[in-house]
Amino acid sequence: KFNNKMASSEGLRMAVPDDWHHHLRDGPALTTTVAFAATQFKRIIVMPNLVPPVTTTAQAASYRERILKAVPEGRSLTPLMTLYLTDRTSAEEIQRAKDSGIVFGVKLYPCGATTNSDCGVTSVEAPREALKKMEELGLPLLIHGEVTTGDIFDRERTFLATTLKPLVATYPGLKVVLEHCTTKDAVDFVKAAPPNVAATITAHHLLYNRNALFKGNKIRPHYFCLPILKAEDHRRALVEAATSGNPKFFLGTDSAPHARDNKECDCGCAGVFTAHAAVALYAEAFHDAGRLANLENFACFHGPDFYGLPRNSTERAGALTIRPFSDDGDGEKKHREPRPALLPLRRR
Repeated sequence: KFNNKMASSEGLRMAVPDDWHHHLRDGPALTTTVAFAATQFKRIIVMPNLVPPVTTTAQAASYRERILKAVPEGRSLTPLMTLYLTDRTSAEEIQRAKDSGIVFGVKLYPCGATTNSDCGVTSVEAPREALKKMEELGLPLLIHGEVTTGDIFDRERTFLATTLKPLVATYPGLKVVLEHCTTKDAVDFVKAAPPNVAATITAHHLLYNRNALFKGNKIRPHYFCLPILKAEDHRRALVEAATSGNPKFFLGTDSAPHARDNKECDCGCAGVFTAHAAVALYAEAFHDAGRLANLENFACFHGPDFYGLPRNSTERAGALTIRPFSDDGDGEKKHREPRPALLPLRRR
């Protein structure tokens, strides 16, 4: 039913994808989140914004072991760990991270920008020794690209001008990933930047604009995320970038689960949980754009190429098949008690 050369009567066949931005949380939640991730991906970049955050290589190693213990029998998943950058992160810790062989990036959260970012960086000047060492070692900096003041719909655009542009100029050899970019401004910035600057794009930012937050004149908390959904012209720019074949853009779900009671309340958390059907959601966006043939590069090849890692196998034994299906709308309408503790996007 897919009108392109990669399709067959069996559906779309491609290598197993990787996710270059994934929140697993910790504790009992790992039983659920790791299982979902293992059904969709071979490798995932694991976000470090736990409580307390993963700021040292030793903490990353411990967290990695907890993740591996939660992988269901008969499944496999390779967690690629990250450190949480703070004002006090040292060059020595960066060296330990690189030497460990398990840490593949360092995450920069502007202090207060999103969930569990209170320990984040107050100024990019503060961890300059760590950033210099990362540039020297080739360890990527993964950035939540928003300022923490001003109009919420303009915070990414402001960050590009006030923070990211001078940072890229100051550290010209530093590998940088602008995580979950959401605006045409971000797309244009990444396209114009040197080859060491790339970006991830989420499925929900490809599929929805900010109107989804208020569909039916009601608040839709399960569409609330940070960076927030943007206007339709920005969504179209993201779709064009993701489906274009440009190797600077690759898959990063930013799947970010929260307990349902922490979403459906008067002060709900930011985050969209898409790990249950991530690859299918991306396939829908690419299919709608008429570029399903470019999904494999975006989902499977651009990420490892940027990180300098081997691509996953395209042999039949290591392939993933996606088949088309029909969706009858809002999955929440199908729900009956008991209420699930965790509600993914468009639950079927």
